[in-house]
Amino acid sequence: MAEKVAEEKLQVRAVARYVRISPYKARQVASLIKGKDVEEARFIVSFTPKHAARVIRKVLESAVANAENNNGLKAENLVVANCYVDEGPTLKRWRPRALGRATRIRKRTSHITVVLAEKEEAGKAPAGRRRAVRRKKG
Repeated sequence: MAEKVAEEKLQVRAVARYVRISPYKARQVASLIKGKDVEEARFIVSFTPKHAARVIRKVLESAVANAENNNGLKAENLVVANCYVDEGPTLKRWRPRALGRATRIRKRTSHITVVLAEKEEAGKAPAGRRRAVRRKKG
């Protein structure tokens, strides 16, 4: 039996837990930097006019610091491999309404994770799906 030995990339991550922002709003910013170069991701979150961008920028900087200090990697050789936002616990509050009623206010929290990996070398082909080449008939 032939065994395939897949070369695993070194991945570094940083997590911010129980951040008091809605996961829906944080995912809008997280999707902007997924798959981008670290320098480009820094630029994007610096100029995105959303509160979630400030929080994601802090997590991104923390992940870069983890890569540099714990693994000896250079920031210019890193790419955002993944950035995702999970839902944390929801704080439930009550707001008085008309006729003695009350409605629930849900203050949502998020767990934000940024995963960094080293860039692919220019000479190597990406280890992903290959495209089918269409040829014209005739």
